[in-house]
Amino acid sequence: MKELQKIIKNESLNTFFQPILKLNSGETIGYEALNRPAANNLFSDTEIFYDFVGQTNQVFFFECFCRNLSLKRFIERYKVNQQDQTSLIFINIHPHVLLDSTYHSGETLQLLSGLGIEPKQVVFELTEKSAVTDFKLFEQVLSNYREQGFRIAIDDVGSGYNSLKTLIYLKPEFIKLDKALIQHIDQNKEQQQLVKLIIDYAKQSSTEIIAEGIERIEDLAFLCEQGVHYGQGYALGQPKQEIKPGIIPQHYSHHHEITPRNLFLKTV
Repeated sequence: MKELQKIIKNESLNTFFQPILKLNSGETIGYEALNRPAANNLFSDTEIFYDFVGQTNQVFFFECFCRNLSLKRFIERYKVNQQDQTSLIFINIHPHVLLDSTYHSGETLQLLSGLGIEPKQVVFELTEKSAVTDFKLFEQVLSNYREQGFRIAIDDVGSGYNSLKTLIYLKPEFIKLDKALIQHIDQNKEQQQLVKLIIDYAKQSSTEIIAEGIERIEDLAFLCEQGVHYGQGYALGQPKQEIKPGIIPQHYSHHHEITPRNLFLKTV
C-alpha cells in the first residue's frame, strides 16, 4: 500500500498511447491511454500491480488519478507533435467509478477545460469484465455524460461476459471487439460468424466497431472485407510514450517481433 501511495504521489506511472485507425483510409482517429508502473520487487509486472489495486479501497481514487494523468500527458505530448487538435482519447474506466456518488462529471469538465480538450474528444472505455448489475441506473448516469458530449465504448466485447445485455442497455457509440475474437479469425468459422453478427447489430444500432488485437495481415484483410470501421493492434501501431499515428501495413507477418503484451494491460 505504501508503494502504491508513493506511485500516486510521485506520478511514477508510465503512460503509453496506442493508435486507433480507420481501416478504409489508414487515418488515425484516436489513441487509447495505457498506464503501467515501472517494474520493482513488489510489482514485477503490470497484471500483478492492477490485481493489487483492485483488492484495495483505493480503486476510486486511483482511477481518478489515472484519468487525470492520462489526459494531462495526452495534451502535453499531442501539442509537441503539433497534430490536428481533434483526435479522440480513449480512457479506461471502471463502471463502478461512474456510479460512485463522489465522482462528479463536473470535475472532468473542469480538467478538460484547463487542458483545452473538448468533451466530444473523450471516450470512456468500460470494460465488460466488470459486470454492470443495475442497468437502468447506469443508463441514466451515461445519459448525463453524453449530454455533456462524452462518448462511450464497451471493451472486451465477445470475451464471454454479459455482452448482449450490456450492448442493448448501454447503446455505446463504440464496440471494441476482444482480441480473442480477432486473432486468427481468417482460420476460424465460429469467430467469423460471431463477428458478423456483431457487425449486423452495429449497423442497426448506428454503433461503430473497433477490432482490437490486430497482429496479422490476414486478420486485417478479413476485417476490412467485412467493413469493420476501425482497428487497433500491434500490426497497426504499438503503444508508445510519444503520440505517434499508426499505419496500415503493406506486408506484415505474425513472426514480426513485438513487445510483450502484458506490459500494456489496461487499468482496473
